[in-house]
Amino acid sequence: MCAAPIIASYLTYYVIKPKGGATNYGALIEPQRPISGALIVKDETGKAMPLASLRGRWLMISVDRSNCDKACATKLYFMRQIRAAQGGERERMLTVWLRTDADTVPDVIERAYPDTLKFVADPAALSAWLPADTGTNDTDHIYLVDPNGNLMMRFPKNPDPNKIKGDVTKLLKWSSIG
Repeated sequence: MCAAPIIASYLTYYVIKPKGGATNYGALIEPQRPISGALIVKDETGKAMPLASLRGRWLMISVDRSNCDKACATKLYFMRQIRAAQGGERERMLTVWLRTDADTVPDVIERAYPDTLKFVADPAALSAWLPADTGTNDTDHIYLVDPNGNLMMRFPKNPDPNKIKGDVTKLLKWSSIG
């Protein structure tokens, strides 16, 4: 009788092999992909800079065209709200919109998201760096880059913002970098 719990625990661990519970909503990128120094973006004034120069803060990235349809506007809205929901920790995070063309951004989008960094980037370079789920492309997702400059998480198409907020809150709480 005394050995029964020990035998049951060994049997469960080595034979049944329980699967660990995943608590994250976003898909972890394995292996992490560092921001290439060759990934050059242009800001709104046309000044070129490497995207890697934003290292040191958490980056929440959305990729889309400048004309910003409803899905694009929804992702930008979610990113802004998730960042705002972090309270005092929100300064550790930047929201970044990587546009795949150099067209002008609609005024309504420009006014609604003044804190979002808007850059123009080469679509081929972005596709090579940002992985997408099967059946989707890089414009369907929101990505998370850690302060070390590694792409580490991808959120699904049509995400649940509350679950993204939970992931970001945990990351900011337990990470001392950025």
